[in-house]
Amino acid sequence: MRRKYSTYEAKARFSEILRKVRAGQNVTISYRGEAVAEIRPVYGADRTQDALRELEDQGVLSPPVAPAADMKPIARKPGALKRFLESRD
Repeated sequence: MRRKYSTYEAKARFSEILRKVRAGQNVTISYRGEAVAEIRPVYGADRTQDALRELEDQGVLSPPVAPAADMKPIARKPGALKRFLESRD
């Protein structure tokens, strides 16, 4: 099945493209051979977890990793940011 269309073809076959997108496929639109747009399914709030899992399976995202330790502030004196910003002027 074809997933890449020129702008002219996309205009002529818009219904076909929408059927593919509704089936869960991504469709790329090109102009003079260069990809310029992608039409993809919209995931609702209920499908967000499914979308994230799919992206992890594709290797686009990696699962979250728990931090090694609690983060502690590194500035020891209050107002460190203010002093730093004043020193830059």
